[in-house]
Amino acid sequence: MKPRSQDQSLSDSRELDRSYDPLTGNPPSKPNKKTLKQRFLKLLPCCRSGSTPSIEKSKFWSISVSNSFFLFLQAESIVEDGELATVCYRPEGLDSLVQKTSFSKKELQVLYRGFKNECPSGIVNEETFKSIYSQFFPQGDSSMYAHFLFEAFDTHNNGSVSFEDFVISLSIILRGSITDKLNWAFNLYDLNKDGCITREEMTDIMNSIYDMMGKYTYPCMRDSAPKEHVDNFFQKMDRNNDGVVTIDEFLETCQKDENIMQSMHMFDNVI
Repeated sequence: MKPRSQDQSLSDSRELDRSYDPLTGNPPSKPNKKTLKQRFLKLLPCCRSGSTPSIEKSKFWSISVSNSFFLFLQAESIVEDGELATVCYRPEGLDSLVQKTSFSKKELQVLYRGFKNECPSGIVNEETFKSIYSQFFPQGDSSMYAHFLFEAFDTHNNGSVSFEDFVISLSIILRGSITDKLNWAFNLYDLNKDGCITREEMTDIMNSIYDMMGKYTYPCMRDSAPKEHVDNFFQKMDRNNDGVVTIDEFLETCQKDENIMQSMHMFDNVI
């Protein structure tokens, strides 16, 4: 395969971040400053302005999956003035990413522009990821959940998330099939990636979610609440009572749960 030249790589990058219009060769018109963030946050009770975070027990597990979309909100922000910093890492070409994701060229350009704004080097390390994520949960400690989420995005296990990693996962979360979305969620909960979710792993996940939500939820959460949710999770999911939840058990149970199925469609029209 013929390697891409530096000029071609730079052209792909400029096409992604809309530094020029590939059709006319001219600078693009100023992007619309209206973003999805305000509309999107209204969907989640824990982030409504001036409100106290609340949790419905029957839908608690889906909150952790829903929170996975917050990094997208930050990356969707548009730079209004000035040029973006030069990136050290060059992403794949626009056409290649269109083939690998469910996003259009225009959507990828918007996402890439925001991604470069937050991460001028072109990649996100875990500390930066945690810093971005913490902005959405000032009332709690999101560091541990962000750690788990980062590992789910870091598909190459190299300690960084590239733009390709980001949009491929985001495409699954927002526009994948139900099975694809559930597989992604299972991978998030399967912390050691051995193909099953243990009680210890789910306890770590639940504790991280409660830490992230903070102490000021409504109704107030008891100290025993994380354990109760883990017990409820295994009562539903562990069909053969062997102490672990497999992907087959997870898929079968989720697909029969009306609340979970509704939550899978919550973000269908976000972009």
